[in-house]
Amino acid sequence: MPNRLAHETSPYLLQHADNPVDWWPWSEEAFEEARRSGRPVLLSVGYSSCHWCHVMAHESFEDEATADFLNTHFVSVKVDREERPDVDAVYMEAVQAATGQGGWPMTVFLTPDAEPFYFGTYFPPAPRHGMPSFRQVLEGVRGAWTDRREEVAEVAGKIVQDLAGREISYGGTEAPGEQELAQALLGLTREYDPQRGGFGGAPKFPPSMVIEFLLRHHARTGAEGALQMARDTCERMARGGIYDQLGGGFARYSVDRDWVIPHFEKMLYDNALLCRVYAHLWRATGSDLARRVALETADFMVRELRTEQGGFASALDADSDDGTGRHVEGAYYVWTPEQLREALGDDDAGLAARYFGVTEEGTFEEGASVLQLPQRDEVFDAERVASVRGRLLEARAGRPAPGRDDKVVAAWNGLAIAALAETGAYFDRPDLVDAALCAADLLVRVHLDEQARLTRTSKDGRAGANAGVLEDYGDVAEGFLALASVTGEGVWLDFAGFLLDHVLARFVDEESGALFDTAADAERLIRRPQDPTDNAVPSGWSAAAGALLGYAAHTGSEPHRRAAERALGVVKALGPRVPRFIGWGLAVAEALLDGPREIAVVGPALSDEATRALHRTALLGTAPGAVVAAGAAESDEFPLLAGRPLQQGAPAAYVCRNFTCDAPTTDPERLRETLSS
Repeated sequence: MPNRLAHETSPYLLQHADNPVDWWPWSEEAFEEARRSGRPVLLSVGYSSCHWCHVMAHESFEDEATADFLNTHFVSVKVDREERPDVDAVYMEAVQAATGQGGWPMTVFLTPDAEPFYFGTYFPPAPRHGMPSFRQVLEGVRGAWTDRREEVAEVAGKIVQDLAGREISYGGTEAPGEQELAQALLGLTREYDPQRGGFGGAPKFPPSMVIEFLLRHHARTGAEGALQMARDTCERMARGGIYDQLGGGFARYSVDRDWVIPHFEKMLYDNALLCRVYAHLWRATGSDLARRVALETADFMVRELRTEQGGFASALDADSDDGTGRHVEGAYYVWTPEQLREALGDDDAGLAARYFGVTEEGTFEEGASVLQLPQRDEVFDAERVASVRGRLLEARAGRPAPGRDDKVVAAWNGLAIAALAETGAYFDRPDLVDAALCAADLLVRVHLDEQARLTRTSKDGRAGANAGVLEDYGDVAEGFLALASVTGEGVWLDFAGFLLDHVLARFVDEESGALFDTAADAERLIRRPQDPTDNAVPSGWSAAAGALLGYAAHTGSEPHRRAAERALGVVKALGPRVPRFIGWGLAVAEALLDGPREIAVVGPALSDEATRALHRTALLGTAPGAVVAAGAAESDEFPLLAGRPLQQGAPAAYVCRNFTCDAPTTDPERLRETLSS
């Protein structure tokens, strides 16, 4: 019999719908049942492409005896962290505060009032590596709940009190200046790995938002060290096993310092952020490698993550069937020399092994290798390599594919819209711009209600039940602003404005200028989550600050600009101390210091050749956070076009910055010089 998860839209929850555990989704009804029956709550949080979530599900949640114990003594609640980032954030903060570490699956025991009192992550079915078994944990918690209820309540109350006291140091409402950004760059230089690229040791995550800061800092100041760190890190990642050398796209992270062995899941947000990073690196340097990786990553997203409705799915699993019925991490992606010979024949297999670094010993498990591009003295024939890649990709397509999490997350689709719109514009790929438009259209049709409030997720064109959080509003607004600049369609600026009005009204603390992750009218949790640090994605705080600043540059709106400046106060506090964890906040601060610049391109039509040349030059400008409005002279499509006539009948570009405007120009080269000064 399916349990209560059978009617949910989350693929992760649906994976548990046939468990013998009597799961509840996160809901008031679940806690009412806990109060009615006097049982504690088991909260289990994970996501569909999480390897150890699958392991614990198979070992424990599919086990009849474990399920019987849970069903008798607990109310079991299953949460998809990607659908409910607010629930995840609140209890992860408690787990990290109590244990010093966190991760998924997250296992938390709660009172019927949702107050946590015992924590963990993965628990094995039998004791090992110093960890108790899951059954031992369950029996211990049941014993404490039955015999020492007052003590449990006291512990839970103290934890909630401690969480309430963990206030963030906002650094006031003053945005960072030259000094703080220089200190942040110095801090990054200290943590930089000059031999391998990236920052810190293993595991290594793609530092996409930090690279955006480095590129913007170089554009504004000319600091060669910043560009060098960005360029070298991007090259090392693109040559490593973290990048899919056959199909394009990036894995979640590298388990080693050299980018060789990935954790194989592919997330939409990583690929959207990195696609945009490599496009911006090409814009700054003209690098052929950056161009190739940007386009291959964009094509991967469209080919493998696009849904029938035009949005983008959340992730591909790390695990897949290895051909024997076993689900094995990386099985879809790794190769042995024998598998190369089967696909290519002896001669081309030898070339492929040298080109992709496949060895007899292997770089992964059981003699298999992750494909990479090692630095070699040998010169390879480009046509032969292209043929080898094509045949390997065809052979790989015959393997059982990793599962796909088909839910559409608003925030991550906003990131994809920005990446695809810009990549399509830079490389004359209108199909990529069209893909961005289709995703934006889905968000408007399915995720926005009549009051322009966002729903967090959808699946198969059906909106989920959970309200959008701050990162949804910030990232979708960012995507719409990028789309407005690329297409010249002012309606996307309007939609961004609707979303950002909600940010001002429902997410900002008027007194401090700080931002909350959930709206003032959202479901009340034991704590209102609030995290300004950028981790796998830009924090809602940074994302909203960037979108507010861009919208203010487009419209001249003082409330939006002031809100962005006040929000950046936290970057002034954290940037010099922990620059790796506030990369997008630092990138937004670079835009603020540069103006950001406002570029208006006017012409008879965007299809006009001279107008297109000016528009393209404007989009390729590296000035941090510059906004571009393009359209007919005196059009009301964008505020920046008002009062901007043609120059002697010719298309013209107008550039303004900090309330001062340059003379209009009809010459793309002159515009290029203005934007790089």
